[in-house]
Amino acid sequence: MNISAAKSGFQQLDQLSQRLLEIEGTLGSNIPSTLWISDLHGEGDRFKSILRGRFGMLYQTCKEALPKTFSVQKLQYLVRVIRKQRYLAEAGLTMDRQDVILCLAEVIKYKLEGMAHDLGGMVKAEYRPWVGRLLAGRAVPDPVFEEPLIAERFIGELCRAIKKVLVDRIMVLGDIWDRGAQPDKIIRILASKDYAAMVRLVYGNHDVLWMGAAVGNRCLIAEAMRITCRYDHFELMSRLGFNLSRLLEFAVKTYPVEKCTGAIKAKTAEGRAMEKALSVIQFKLEDHLIGEHPEYEMGHRRSIHDLAARLSLGESSDLNDHFFPTIDLAAPASLTAEEAAVMDDLEQQFLHNVQLKRLLQFFFERGHTYYVHYNLLNIHALVPSTADGEFEEFLGLRGKALLDFIDASIKRAGKAYLTGTEPQVADRALFFYLWCGPKSPFFGKEAMKTFERYYRKDKECQKEPSLFWKTNMQTDAFKQKMLKEFNAQRVIFGHTPVDVTKGKKMASEDGVAINIDGGFAAAYYNRGHALVHTPLQLYGVILPTPEEMKEANTRSESVPLLIEVIDSFDRPLKIKDTFRAAELLAEKKSILAQIRALGE
Repeated sequence: MNISAAKSGFQQLDQLSQRLLEIEGTLGSNIPSTLWISDLHGEGDRFKSILRGRFGMLYQTCKEALPKTFSVQKLQYLVRVIRKQRYLAEAGLTMDRQDVILCLAEVIKYKLEGMAHDLGGMVKAEYRPWVGRLLAGRAVPDPVFEEPLIAERFIGELCRAIKKVLVDRIMVLGDIWDRGAQPDKIIRILASKDYAAMVRLVYGNHDVLWMGAAVGNRCLIAEAMRITCRYDHFELMSRLGFNLSRLLEFAVKTYPVEKCTGAIKAKTAEGRAMEKALSVIQFKLEDHLIGEHPEYEMGHRRSIHDLAARLSLGESSDLNDHFFPTIDLAAPASLTAEEAAVMDDLEQQFLHNVQLKRLLQFFFERGHTYYVHYNLLNIHALVPSTADGEFEEFLGLRGKALLDFIDASIKRAGKAYLTGTEPQVADRALFFYLWCGPKSPFFGKEAMKTFERYYRKDKECQKEPSLFWKTNMQTDAFKQKMLKEFNAQRVIFGHTPVDVTKGKKMASEDGVAINIDGGFAAAYYNRGHALVHTPLQLYGVILPTPEEMKEANTRSESVPLLIEVIDSFDRPLKIKDTFRAAELLAEKKSILAQIRALGE
């Protein structure tokens, strides 16, 4: 063998050895500590406040890291120290600064076990050598413990390091947009340098609505703007750089506030006019799209014809609003020239708004229709299913294949949008079905009854019956079908609130099905759930209401959290205990074969 060939062989051996050791290290690592949150619905300030509290993870991590002999009182004390980032002298506790430093070091050591955290990014350079010695169990200079000012600085540095490594993954199960006024704030937090690397995102139906609007689906442009006006979120649209003057001028001229007698929710006169104007435009645009796509089987949802028929036949006693000056009873789905001009203006703004594109880039590039996180399947709402517990078919596909098809369609449309090219017609249209179609994995109801809820008095016709997901996920047979289809051990989903005020649990008895709607929207009683998975425990967190958070802030205290324990483990779960191990072991086998071949 010549020198050049020998050198190349050694380089290959070094590279293979490095990867082999990485795999061994990964297999022996603890599973990442993961936080799940869903259905944030634009409540940016509340999300930021709860995220700062880390959903009870600080106490649980200290409990797992320190000896079982530690009392609840001591653990709670350490949590307070870490939160305040300084030593606290409290009556009844005999922990001096050295005790606190050693305990904090144990917490960091537990969090770093087998994980690829860089100590250099956690601790300032001047403290790094001594933190490294502490974690290795080696002696440190006496002043670290004995000089109060030095010890205080050291404690603060250790506390900051713990906060940095407390959460390894954040799983967001969709619905960041709508209802609340700060979806942009939530997205910027998640996409920031502090969080972006740890975030995994699953689309929700309200996210799909805005993504579809951005790629040019005119139905969804009207719908996204109608919801925006319904909640009077004009400051949000101003922050994003939208100009609503053409819509506003048309709406206030066409729909005087006294003529907006339907179930309009907007509080401002301008908002009410725009909300009504957009509802009519929306029904007209939906009619065209549904007609162009018979494969969606949504012909019964061509609501504008229902409204026109009632008006033309005088059968309007069930209507709560009779003023629709832009509807041509002979051609009810036709836009007037002014409506068309409004939509042309909004379409161009959605397609070319730079600030919106920056926000939605996070979804198109980082999001998924579903995501398998180690042994856990994460979806926003459901996998479409039938009354007899089978996977429902849509566009000739079902189960995982259907969700993969949808994911590919969203990704294609997103790539076109981000590069300024025209998306495929079918991809752009599909967003509408994903928003409100009965077989959509993001919706799951018989129909979206927007027209009925706005303009019909009959309460019965306004109901939106859920389909079969909830019932099927209560049967062992369907749960096992789900786990086999996606190669998972549990299914985690949001979308539908769980009312804990009525004693309902977020997890099924066997812990396989876990519903974690965050309950951030005021319409959903403001009390929802989050989920936390550490190497030793899986537990749900019942989130505080805004009132409870405000009261705690006035007392400068953290909000007490209610916990629902779903599962506990006798020993820390390792990556080798998850389904990912099979993939890593296969790679390890291949690398070993290559290494041995080099030695022959």
